[in-house]
Amino acid sequence: MKRILTIILCGVGLLLGSCEKDFEEINTNPNKPEQPLPTALFNGSNKLLLKYTRNYTTSGMMFRSWMQYTAQDTYTKESRFLYRDYAGDYLWRFPYQVAGGYKDIIELNTNPKTKELMAAYGKNENQIAAARIMMAYAFCILVETFGDVPYYSWGSRDNPRFQALQLNEHISPVYATQKEIYTDLFKELKDAAAQIVDDAYVFKEGDYIFGTPEKMKRFANSLRLRLAVRLHNAQDGELQSLANEALNELKGGATVMQSNSDTVELQFDSDDTNPAPIYKEYFVDNRVDYSPSNSFVQLLKGQRGNFGVDPRLQKYFAPKGITKYQARDGRYTESNNLDDYIGMPYGMDESMADFQFKSGAAVSFFSSKILQPNYAEVFIEYSEVCFLLSEANGWDNNWYKKGVEASMEKWGVDTAKRTSFLSTLAAANEENVLTQKYIALYMNPNEAWAEYRRTGYPHTLIKVGEETDLNIPTEAGQTKYVFKSLVADVNDIPERIYYPVAYKVINKENYDNALKSMGMTTDIMTKRLAFDRGIRR
Repeated sequence: MKRILTIILCGVGLLLGSCEKDFEEINTNPNKPEQPLPTALFNGSNKLLLKYTRNYTTSGMMFRSWMQYTAQDTYTKESRFLYRDYAGDYLWRFPYQVAGGYKDIIELNTNPKTKELMAAYGKNENQIAAARIMMAYAFCILVETFGDVPYYSWGSRDNPRFQALQLNEHISPVYATQKEIYTDLFKELKDAAAQIVDDAYVFKEGDYIFGTPEKMKRFANSLRLRLAVRLHNAQDGELQSLANEALNELKGGATVMQSNSDTVELQFDSDDTNPAPIYKEYFVDNRVDYSPSNSFVQLLKGQRGNFGVDPRLQKYFAPKGITKYQARDGRYTESNNLDDYIGMPYGMDESMADFQFKSGAAVSFFSSKILQPNYAEVFIEYSEVCFLLSEANGWDNNWYKKGVEASMEKWGVDTAKRTSFLSTLAAANEENVLTQKYIALYMNPNEAWAEYRRTGYPHTLIKVGEETDLNIPTEAGQTKYVFKSLVADVNDIPERIYYPVAYKVINKENYDNALKSMGMTTDIMTKRLAFDRGIRR
């Protein structure tokens, strides 16, 4: 019965651990190498993580839309919070799957039978550290999306509460609490960074995100800084203490990212086989289900918020009135006429959407830089770290300006325009820093969603119940619409998403215990998570 249940669990994609050992007892897969390459495991896991947390289902129609970077232009249900269950399945299943890959790398580099073989690909310690850091990144996504989840870390693998990724021992793992997970993530990231051996490389070849141990160490510290800022105002006093301890260590900025060259990102392939998620949706799948939203375009045009016209406007968007192919190929001229940049009205009824979109002719598409197959998706970028340091140092103006400048530099804004914008930039305070951070996080909507739940910023989003202008009046003369939620009791961006249906059934006892632990009688989207201060403006 255990073997049968193991096969069922793996078949439906639970993937809370590698099924390798159970399958070895049943059969040998002739297509699976007996000795996997650690670089292949590492790169495959990294790409899979970004592919399925930034794709059409999870990002395009959910987080990118909820944060109003984009607006749906045909089917608008997700914009109004009614998302599809398989989006939640992706956000659960693939972080666990890649975490299992990282765990395999660690085991290959610690097992006496394989450790020396793995050393041919790079220092064992650095391979282990890389896997631990990326596993922590994957679990950050899980805990910030759902709340309590099954958890595992290499450094605390003997903790009886951390049962994920171990199907041989824990076929129905318990859900660790958010406090347990965050407490361990602080420790795991610090220990992994300390484990790194200075050398010329992490992997001798095939490392597409780090390159050097120093860059990897700065990434680990930057991720720990992100967690510290996220939790330094948490309601739990012990989490606050851990966060402040990390802040005191990191807020000087010397051990985190130092420039845009430290940004950790993964470039996709220049083809239609493994392209970047947005390119795949637009050109491989030939779908255009979302485009830049009106509220975000208006923010960069200086029509919302506390800032003037932002020169990233022309770097983020193409002028209206061209095809998606012209936008991709750069067959347009950047314009200083603000009327050439129009966003799609956000969150309207589906009956009005196509009329406003007009097959793309009435709104702006993404810029050519974004619509490339080899676009690089970001894990953490330097500009975000600057904004984190501004907040950690009491809304420091210098770090704030560095963050804006770093973002503009990354997007190719010329020096004169950067200098001009910075010379009139509104002074640093909570609202201004966090709004500029929101602008810089344009292509990292998962992080922007977490920040909105934590802080309530930006104020520039269209709210539920707000009346907003249409781009084109209807034949009946209607010029406005009202943004309405389709989910009962969800009147703002959701605080979390539902646990996926399949895993509620498979692991029901522990699922029920997780609901009780989080103070819920049923699975709801309005439950605030550990880092969420509940501030809404």
